[in-house]
Amino acid sequence: MEQKDMKQVMEKAEVLIEALPYIQNFNRKIIVVKYGGSAMSNEELQKNVIKDVTLLKLVGFKPIIVHGGGKEISRWVGKVGKEAKFINGLRVTDAETMEIAEMVLSKVNKSLVTMVEELGVKAVGISGKDGGLLQVDKKYSDGQDIGFVGDIKKVDPKILYDLLEKDFLPIVAPIGLDDNFNTYNINADDAACAIAKAVNAEKLAFLTDIEGLYKDINDKSSFISRLTADEADKLIEDGFIGGGMLPKLNNCTQAIRNGVNRVHILDGRIPHCLLLEIFTNEGIGTAIVANEEQLEKMNGNK
Repeated sequence: MEQKDMKQVMEKAEVLIEALPYIQNFNRKIIVVKYGGSAMSNEELQKNVIKDVTLLKLVGFKPIIVHGGGKEISRWVGKVGKEAKFINGLRVTDAETMEIAEMVLSKVNKSLVTMVEELGVKAVGISGKDGGLLQVDKKYSDGQDIGFVGDIKKVDPKILYDLLEKDFLPIVAPIGLDDNFNTYNINADDAACAIAKAVNAEKLAFLTDIEGLYKDINDKSSFISRLTADEADKLIEDGFIGGGMLPKLNNCTQAIRNGVNRVHILDGRIPHCLLLEIFTNEGIGTAIVANEEQLEKMNGNK
């Protein structure tokens, strides 16, 4: 074997050795992956994400995927001659739009199931309607009626536990039912956070369209790779966090305070971002933990 080839082989071995303690520590632990954004609209990135999650499953993790589909829903709403409307970032969802959203999310859901199955792992696609998984109340935006948009009031994780026990990879579409069995669309970030809390997930990973968290979004040197939930709250209080990151970061801190061990904000546009964050010492996104003690431990083990 040539020296160059031997060097490449040794580098691969070093990568595997670096990953070993993380595989040992998180074996049989539940990780919830919220999958959305640009990574869903790019076929190559989509396949990379599914490969990452499938690998996590094969090395002993218990992953659950919660997916969005907002861009695809807007595309189909346009196809039927309707205009997508938003109030405070929330989609106004009348009965017709709700029907389109459920159709599109079901299509996306089964597409992801197919990708996982192609890689040799058994997956089951469900929505929050199945088994009473996601129970909702009608959500309002600053008092305004935005239609069939749900605010999660209860999660019954039994169906997820049953699937995980039978060695399936659950893939969840964010749709739920109210007390009168009306169908509601749910923000996928909210759904992922609520599910992670309900199953006491070890990790919750948000795949987004940004690199992670910045103290100043216009200053790349202000990137924050690791922080506590209290530090995240302080950033919000001091006005450093705004736009779409504000509700996402609030979801992260709520998840931490409800028993989720670590929350990761990752750039889904980077190939294999999930593996790079979980299985390498440096990581590539922002990780949020409960306290300073956990922050110190992350120096040797994310």
